[in-house]
Amino acid sequence: MEPSKKTARIAGILYLVVVITGMVSLGYIPKQLIVWEDKVATFNNILKNESLFRLGIFSSVICYLAFIFLPLVLRELFKTVNKFVANAMVVSVLVSIPISFFNLYNKYLILDIIHQEGYLKIYSESQLQSLVMFHLNQYEYGIFIATFFWGLWLFPFGYLVYKSGFIPKVFGILLMLGCFGYIINFSGNTLFAHYQDWGISKIIGKIPSVAEIGICLWLLIVGIRNSKKIEYEK
Repeated sequence: MEPSKKTARIAGILYLVVVITGMVSLGYIPKQLIVWEDKVATFNNILKNESLFRLGIFSSVICYLAFIFLPLVLRELFKTVNKFVANAMVVSVLVSIPISFFNLYNKYLILDIIHQEGYLKIYSESQLQSLVMFHLNQYEYGIFIATFFWGLWLFPFGYLVYKSGFIPKVFGILLMLGCFGYIINFSGNTLFAHYQDWGISKIIGKIPSVAEIGICLWLLIVGIRNSKKIEYEK
């Protein structure tokens, strides 16, 4: 196996870890536990399914750890295409990591709230339920801020894929479109109070998913394809 193809496969494995743990922690588990309109149901769901809630936290940790190493491996793969853009890709990812990790603080506080009986001497049960919802909302705001950088890194990544010559250009185009999908939704939600009601956010939000799952599977299964000698940008 050629070194570059091996590097691509390693990137594919790391990307798969990010995708799976991200789907578990950001998609599956919240849908099982959180009822945004019902603080009582949410509180009871977390209390009764604490192990699932903890699994969500652990999945996030694994996701962010893999996300640290993914761009570093990708930089190694694409460094001959354009070193500056490859470095910009890495920086865009690494900026999001402290935000993502610190944001988990809200979930650890929720675990503290449901276990500390002493809180019942200070707060009523209804107030504790409201406090749990408060920290869940704070966590969502943290994720919202992180999505800006989750989108930002896709543009240099997509550019490198497009210019590489050893991965189909269509993936590069999809990744760059995915960047705009994240940025448009971030900007829309920031600028307009009722942006979610417009109905376009869900459609736009699917573009990054298609792009990232597609490139993940390509790197994992195919790696890189043989290409004619190309003149790389310095």
